[in-house]
Amino acid sequence: MATGKIGSVLVVDDETDVLFAMKMLLKTEVKEVVTEKNPDNLLSILSKEKFDVIFLDMNFKSALNTGNEGLFWLRQILDKDKDATVILITAYGDVELAVKSLKQGAFDFIVKPWHNDKLLETLHNALKAKGQKKTDKSTASAGYTTILGESEAIQDILYKIEKIAPTEANVLILGENGTGKELVARALHEKSFRASKPFVSVDVAALTESLFESELFGFKKGAFTDAKEDRKGRFEAANGGTLFLDEIGNISPAMQAKLLTVLQNRQVTPLGSNTPVPVDIRLISATNEPIYDLAAKNLFRKDLIYRINTVEITLPPLRARDNDAELLARHFAGIYATKNHKPEPEFAPATLHKLKQHSWPGNVRELQHAVERAIILAESNVLQPQDFSFSAMEMAPAAPSPAFAADTSMPLHELERETIRRVIDKNKGNISKAAKELGLTRTALYRRLNKYDI
Repeated sequence: MATGKIGSVLVVDDETDVLFAMKMLLKTEVKEVVTEKNPDNLLSILSKEKFDVIFLDMNFKSALNTGNEGLFWLRQILDKDKDATVILITAYGDVELAVKSLKQGAFDFIVKPWHNDKLLETLHNALKAKGQKKTDKSTASAGYTTILGESEAIQDILYKIEKIAPTEANVLILGENGTGKELVARALHEKSFRASKPFVSVDVAALTESLFESELFGFKKGAFTDAKEDRKGRFEAANGGTLFLDEIGNISPAMQAKLLTVLQNRQVTPLGSNTPVPVDIRLISATNEPIYDLAAKNLFRKDLIYRINTVEITLPPLRARDNDAELLARHFAGIYATKNHKPEPEFAPATLHKLKQHSWPGNVRELQHAVERAIILAESNVLQPQDFSFSAMEMAPAAPSPAFAADTSMPLHELERETIRRVIDKNKGNISKAAKELGLTRTALYRRLNKYDI
């Protein structure tokens, strides 16, 4: 037996060719490879021997052939051994089914036809995670120190992070502004096997057409007028680690095409060079845009969506998180009291009621700004309802301005345009102050100014 081999693996698939190919591939990597064509024999095999990793087909031949057969046997395996490490094999590549399998306890999944390097990488990640789980349970939530919440909605997100993070799956994070998409991206990185490598975040919507390639792919000295020296792009900077592309739903079709090419080839060609550079990154993307609606209108490439969303995570708005607003408010109050050299405040019952009743259109970011303002302006150490004043953007749906109050059927985009105009006028054109009052970043406000031609 060759030195360096580790673990034992069981492969369950009803295709003889698949079993043979898997055995040939894995026998040089692990100590023992057991193959089984009939899943009915699974429990009998597991009662006699314990395996480090189980590869399980999701699509056993049946009248339905929907992939649910694999989920059935996954549950059977985990009922027998809750610590079993199962990697599912599917010919469908169905995102919803894959996420469902992860939520039900699978470690990861691979799609037929697989790439040998990718399959072996998934295997080694599984073996590493199995060993790490035995010795380092105390760090299981280390990456989530900034993701707070006791609601069922947020606990479900934390569960998905725990399952998805150790895989190499590309992740698309969906959710409204201010729901914490970058925090989730960072948590996925911290809990991945790339945690010791760079996490590089890019707000791609803030990049113009001319900057897109140079920022993401890099450039060589002399590629353009201001190119005084070679510079690596964000893809190369993230090599070995995680690249987070924020606001990806806002990029133009031309940018989408360039990004798709890089993701397909896993290499970038810096501006001013003809030599492609291979890159090894785990991609996480995020958007608050209705990306599937955009795809239906041919405004976002469907083939790019397939590349970026092996797994999706949809973040709940704060209004759907039960009592998390109170928990978060107390958390932010502690932070900003310390920052501003004040004692940690209490919340009057009426204040908590006001916070609970507010719809939080700006979500956690809006709550954070509201608490910061309250800490700074409060007259006492007990925060009162009057200490929390919501900005024009936050209150716009409930209190439209007289200029268009009579038109209750005004479309939401018109309402947003008018609100932005009023707040900018109020702040005498100061974009930084207007953005803060609106609960937006400067970049997000500039995008809206461009969108509404203000």
